Amino acid sequence: MKELKVSLPVAMFPPGYTCDGEDISPPVSVNGIDTALSKSLAIILDDPDAPGGRGFVHWLMWDMELVSVIPEKIPKEPVVTFPISGVQGTNSFRKIGYSGPCPPRGQEHRYFFKVYGLDIMTGLAPGAGKDGLIQAMKGHVVQYGETMARYGH
Repeated sequence: MKELKVSLPVAMFPPGYTCDGEDISPPVSVNGIDTALSKSLAIILDDPDAPGGRGFVHWLMWDMELVSVIPEKIPKEPVVTFPISGVQGTNSFRKIGYSGPCPPRGQEHRYFFKVYGLDIMTGLAPGAGKDGLIQAMKGHVVQYGETMARYGH
């Protein structure tokens, strides 16, 4: 599997990307895409530090075009056509699209942006959850990279 180099502009979320601000998705840089291997991108943003020990999904998006930057402020719609094309799933807040960090007061959590290069367009229906996305990607992940940012009140 070939590595993707995934990065964010900051190591700590500014409030605008969280429930304390505008709650918009941040820009995510994705370098090293091999267009001979990858046909689409998928992203999973989760918080492994959430209470309960099962993690908390903040964002699912798949069947994205191959871009070097997933731009900020992706609309919270099931099917996105601008600023990039892709399909979004249901996060742990039971909402479609990105819902930013919102840890309990006094806690700082880690948020992992996991980006997958897939050798297919999954065709997975909008609104699917993490388990459905993982199942649709099984056997089709040809590139992978991740980065992490923190946030706390």
